[in-house]
Amino acid sequence: MNRGENAPLILIVEDNEVHIRLMCDLLTRHGMRVISCKNPREAISLIQKSKPDLILMDISLKEMSGLELTQIIKKTPSIARIPVVALTAHATKRDQENARSAGCVGFITKPINTRLFPKKIAGFLNNITS
Repeated sequence: MNRGENAPLILIVEDNEVHIRLMCDLLTRHGMRVISCKNPREAISLIQKSKPDLILMDISLKEMSGLELTQIIKKTPSIARIPVVALTAHATKRDQENARSAGCVGFITKPINTRLFPKKIAGFLNNITS
């Protein structure tokens, strides 16, 4: 995986500090750059400024559903092409369908599997570039 400025930039939109720290640690150890945002209302401007390669979106945010935020992202031309992966503790088929309908390209359940998580993210990144 690339390191430095050319490394993939991942934005984590998550309101749980423990989850943010864990994901940041796992991804940076695998050569990715990571930024995070707890507030969905601030996420849009952060996305527009930073242009991440991939967004990891908690679908159960307090202020606004992560799926609602994903729909806003997908309707905003300057950022609509950035792939969004849903993060949730609810792994029902309906949740997966709702995530895809909102515009998510994938789905990761929490608690995350620390061994597989970086590989899954690398897989999403590989799908973007291929």
